[in-house]
Amino acid sequence: MKTMTCSQLGGPCDLAHRGESADDVINAQDQHLKEMERAGDAAHQPARDDMKGRWRHPKKSLSWYREMKQTFADLPES
Repeated sequence: MKTMTCSQLGGPCDLAHRGESADDVINAQDQHLKEMERAGDAAHQPARDDMKGRWRHPKKSLSWYREMKQTFADLPES
């Protein structure tokens, strides 16, 4: 199990997401950003817009995805 924060994934806060894989924490971040958007949190809106763009254009976003996977791989187990 490893941990990445919202800010490590491009967001504005330090909420921790834990997962067995990079995909686990990326999906947790997506859910977190959706919740913050629904709550009207303007600070999270740019990150939410970026995430929406990545889901809509996955080929274009491969560099971000690869970077997050590498960052996750480099983390120690927690």
